[in-house]
Amino acid sequence: MKRLNLLFIGFGIVGRGLAELLLEKEGMLKSRFDLEVKTVGICDLRWGTIVNDDGINLSKALKLVNSGKALTNYDSPAKRDLTSLEAIRETTSNVVVEATWTNIETGEPGLTHIREALKLGKHVATTNKGPIALAYKELISLAKVKGAQLRFEGTVMSGTPTFNLKWSCLAAAEVRRIVGILNGTTNFILTEMEKGLSYEEALHNAQELGYAEADPTLDVDGWDAAIKAVILANVLMDGNLSLKDVKRRGIRGISLEEVLSPIKQGCRLKLLVEVRRERSDIVAKVDLTPVPTTSILAGVSGPLNAMVMETDVLGDVTIIGPGAGRRPTGYALLNDILEISKHL
Repeated sequence: MKRLNLLFIGFGIVGRGLAELLLEKEGMLKSRFDLEVKTVGICDLRWGTIVNDDGINLSKALKLVNSGKALTNYDSPAKRDLTSLEAIRETTSNVVVEATWTNIETGEPGLTHIREALKLGKHVATTNKGPIALAYKELISLAKVKGAQLRFEGTVMSGTPTFNLKWSCLAAAEVRRIVGILNGTTNFILTEMEKGLSYEEALHNAQELGYAEADPTLDVDGWDAAIKAVILANVLMDGNLSLKDVKRRGIRGISLEEVLSPIKQGCRLKLLVEVRRERSDIVAKVDLTPVPTTSILAGVSGPLNAMVMETDVLGDVTIIGPGAGRRPTGYALLNDILEISKHL
């Protein structure tokens, strides 16, 4: 039986989503994949740290944090005084799950966590967009040198398969263009405004439902979509883009008339990401675009994500699914862990 020792760096919504799935699917992982997964540590800035190479009781840790209690209340043997970097270095973990917050300017602290894990030959599964957007080629090169796997399925469309689809099913196909709705928050707001709500009312609804943060800047100003454009360009199309290379327009303050007017022309207004080859260059943009109702993308409403990959062999390949959420993003990490296990 294959055995993985997991270290969680970050135990927020996403990390706990993975933890719940590991408990739920423990039997299936053993019977179907001959895989045993043990958690040897959890490090979280808010909830604290517990580390034990003999294993952490994941169910007990989940119950504590889900009830709002810090991991200092964990009543089984564990070290509690390690920093995240110390835990990466000192535990017997062979997979580091990096699920801290995204910093679009520096990629930290996730970038340092991932670098350190890979330097030690430890595999990494992450949902953190910052390090992949800012340092993908450096990190993937380091992983190859150290014989480690770097997986990041959840960075663009959460649990909806994007990179694994390309690498496994479209491995011999060239991606010429990508266009998609890659931010569920803004798509939800635009959908609500089509019902006659103002921008402010639609944003409030998104915040009430948990689709938008109290500070929605990354979503409504197009930053989240732009960083996903960079990842897609560099990973799937071998680009060398940075965030400043992406032409970007968000939806902040958009008027009701701007949203409703395209409907009269048989279109729906969408915030689209586009990445395409232009001669020898890769170019990317995020822009508000009227999409004809005959297009698949026009039919994508609410918080759903969708992406169309234009390929040289199969033409357009379309993916539609949830682009955020505790369970879908947790599943992305679980899938990354399964992919890592295949290479053991």
